[in-house]
Order: sequence, then structure tokens, then C-alpha cells
Amino acid sequence: MNDRDASASPSPSGPDPALAWIEPVGEARAGLLVLHGLDMAPAQLAPLLASLRLPALVGLLCGPVERAGGLRAWWPVDDARRARRLAAGASDLHAIDPPGREHARAAVHAAAQALRARVPGLPLVVAGFSQGAMLALDCVFQDPPLTVSALALWSASRLAFDDWKPALHRLRGVRVDLLHGSADANIGIAAARSLRDALLAGGADVRWAPFDGGHEIPLQAWVGLRRLVRELGYPPGPGQPGVT
Repeated sequence: MNDRDASASPSPSGPDPALAWIEPVGEARAGLLVLHGLDMAPAQLAPLLASLRLPALVGLLCGPVERAGGLRAWWPVDDARRARRLAAGASDLHAIDPPGREHARAAVHAAAQALRARVPGLPLVVAGFSQGAMLALDCVFQDPPLTVSALALWSASRLAFDDWKPALHRLRGVRVDLLHGSADANIGIAAARSLRDALLAGGADVRWAPFDGGHEIPLQAWVGLRRLVRELGYPPGPGQPGVT
């Protein structure tokens, strides 16, 4: 799945139309907030997340910016400028400071608060793809900070990195899964490596996983997310069964 795919799959309903829920399978041991990519919608991700049968309450947040075909974004995108940057091979967004991030961050904080209210005291995992992955980091590194137990970031890059650098320490010791396609034409793998190196320098516990593919969410991402959530929900200990 990539951030230009569309789907007619229904999304779980909830009291807030911008926030859909997938109930945990068994006892909830974590909360998982999922942030889609550019030109996507939660309905595309809901069936895949449900199929993972996670011991976690999952919240799927809908980006506030409407795009063509009813798809969504987290902040406004100048498509012509984006096309020029891609044509020029500029795939590291570290110097970009898009307008509208404050509104997107506020939506994420509100969703995280709603999620935590339903599963109080449990670990919070945030997973994001592309624009959603960068927003997840933006919420961690900007004030007020979003405190997370782990991150799963797919096709991510640095964004407004000068704002982020003073706060890299906030992820010290926090598990961060970075997954990136070696043939990603939207966000080059070199950009992902730069992000990896910055997070490692800040003390994050980074699991780096490049794959053969482009700007997409491969099966490897879903398997890794299931492992991450289960590892948080079932911390290692004597006699613990293996995580698959």
C-alpha cells in the first residue's frame, strides 16, 4: 500500500468522525494511534489493522485537510512545488516548515488524550506513514511534547529539523522502528538514514529496517508493528512465551 492508493473499505465508527476505533483482541495491554500518509484515509488501514488482532485499543485519526477524491492530508500541500522538488531529486524534507502543522499537532494530542482516557496507564504507541510519520515526530519534539512508549515510522524524514534538534533527547531509550524502501522516489532512503542517525545521536533505541520497495507500507511493516505492540504489552520475563 502506498500513499496514492485508494480504498472503499469501511472504517470503524466512533463518536468523533475524525477518530475511528478498533477494539483490542482480548485484554488491552497498549494503546496504538495510527497516522495515515498523504492522500490516504483511515478506511484504507482499518482492515489491515483489524487483521493483526492486536492486544491494543487502536485509534485511527483522520487528517484535517481534505484532498481530491475525499482523501486527506495533515497539512496543506503545494502539489506543484512538491512535484518540482521530486523532479529535482530533493527528498529530504529537513528544511521544510509547512504551515498548518500546529493544527495537525493539536489533533494528534487530542486523539492521544482520548485514547489514554480509554486505556489509562497503558503504553502509548504511535505509528505513522510518510506525512503521518513526520507528524508523529513533530508532536514528540515540539511543545507541548507528546510522550510515547514507542514509535513505528514508515517512510519518514526529518521535518523542520532545526526545531527538532534541541528536543532529540525526548526519545532517549524509547524504541523507534524505522522502515524505509530502498527505491522510495518520494522520500529517498538517504533521508531516512539521516533521520536514523539523528535519533541514534539523541539516544533513541532505533531498529532500522530497509526493504526492497518504494514509497509504500509493505507486509514487513505490519508484522513489525504487531511485534512491537506485543513486546510492549508482554515485557520479557522468565517463562514468557515467544513473540511472533
